[in-house]
Amino acid sequence: MSRRVVAVLAVLALLGVMVVPTMAQDEFVFGIVLVGPEDDHGWSQAHYEAGLYVEELIPGSRMVFFPSLNTADAPEATLQDVVQNMVDEGAQLVLTTSDAFEEDTDGVAEAFPDVTFINISGDNVLTGEAPPNIGNYMGQMEWGKLIAGCAAGLATDTGSVGYLGPLINGETRRLAASAYLGARYCYEAYKGGSAEDLSFTVTWIGFWFNIPGVTLDPTEESNTFFDSGADVVISGIDTPNAIEVAGQRAANGEAVYAIPYDFVDSCDIAPDVCLGVPYFNWGPAYVDIVQSVIDGTWAPAWDWEGPDWSDINNSETSAVGFVTGAGLSEENSAFLDDFIADLAEYATNPFVPSSFALWQGPLSLQDGTLLAEEGQLVDLLDVWYLGQLLQGMVGASE
Repeated sequence: MSRRVVAVLAVLALLGVMVVPTMAQDEFVFGIVLVGPEDDHGWSQAHYEAGLYVEELIPGSRMVFFPSLNTADAPEATLQDVVQNMVDEGAQLVLTTSDAFEEDTDGVAEAFPDVTFINISGDNVLTGEAPPNIGNYMGQMEWGKLIAGCAAGLATDTGSVGYLGPLINGETRRLAASAYLGARYCYEAYKGGSAEDLSFTVTWIGFWFNIPGVTLDPTEESNTFFDSGADVVISGIDTPNAIEVAGQRAANGEAVYAIPYDFVDSCDIAPDVCLGVPYFNWGPAYVDIVQSVIDGTWAPAWDWEGPDWSDINNSETSAVGFVTGAGLSEENSAFLDDFIADLAEYATNPFVPSSFALWQGPLSLQDGTLLAEEGQLVDLLDVWYLGQLLQGMVGASE
């Protein structure tokens, strides 16, 4: 049965048509619930391809998936209905791949106590609010955003960087802030500019991708950044609007660049204007999770996993990576490599307390509240629960 048919069957089930294929002997079925389409060149495609990776590495495993579970694309669908269909297909594990699903995952997990659930990017296991059959997993994209910010700081000639953000929460604030810290550092340390002169503006569209009539249009907002003097736009949303706009404008002779997000091959959309892409590599973690459920060794945990610093682009080991784009000059590529090496040295130093590089005082929040004094490191959990953007960033915090 094709995966596309599986998705169609899920929709039919929601409409009251019960279709329950016979599960093959010794088959392990796992479900993936996507917030967007599986070919979005971003967040959802990265998860979908991780499912394919599991099928390739674990004999007898089979993915069923539901694309675009959101109010615009599937207004009548509920997570409960989607999971029911997956369980009817034989799913013993369901991965819900958005913080938008975190609250509903708790309730659905209670309704299916014999099924293991993994919510991607949530923290309800950390807070103790999760049922016992739920786990959380997230990659430490803060490192990827530090690198993305550095690339932007190296490439900008106008001293103006735009950040295209989704909705506002702790995750999106800390990722935007990480990009800002990377941009500020590299603009000064390598570019020779003044960090105080760097303009870093965040615009939130209201969701992870465009929903007409509900969100701001990310294509329009990308154009607005460039029209306002930014020559680099960093994307924090699930879809590649910023790189598409940059490619179109560069074709008309403008010196503009973009940094897409989430998916390893995003630069292919407009290679010449792509400074690089920070991306998630969910495959290794998915393999570990599926195998642990098969083996009966799975236990609930809140896992926040960093890159494999021996090779951040190792597809078999690294949860987070960064592919340098063709839009970055040879000199700036060398600077970026030097910056990544510094991050690796910091992250693997056993004597450094629990924190991210550059998350060190003096740092203040937008309202002037002191986050870290001179030389003080910001603890990882204080980064996780960042309540505001940092002072020096322009944009809403709530």
